[in-house]
Amino acid sequence: MAPLKAKRRSKLPKSAFAIPSQRLYPIDTPARARSALAYAARPTTRGAYTTVRAAIAKRYGKNHPILQASRKRAGATTTASAKRGTSRKTAKRT
Repeated sequence: MAPLKAKRRSKLPKSAFAIPSQRLYPIDTPARARSALAYAARPTTRGAYTTVRAAIAKRYGKNHPILQASRKRAGATTTASAKRGTSRKTAKRT
């Protein structure tokens, strides 16, 4: 994915952004939509994840692979050490 320069970003229509009023999170391509979802998932974004996810679903459809992958990652929080009942720090290495 090529970097989005300021000149090209300013030419994008408002509909190409997940938050069009502030022109935040460009979702004009699937790769940028994936990146926008990753940035919105950060703890410092304060609730932008649901807005970005809804905008991606509206633009690409609810069953798009971008949204499917984020749904899988959200549910897959258990690690192998958690399944064994040990923490990562105390797990013995063999």
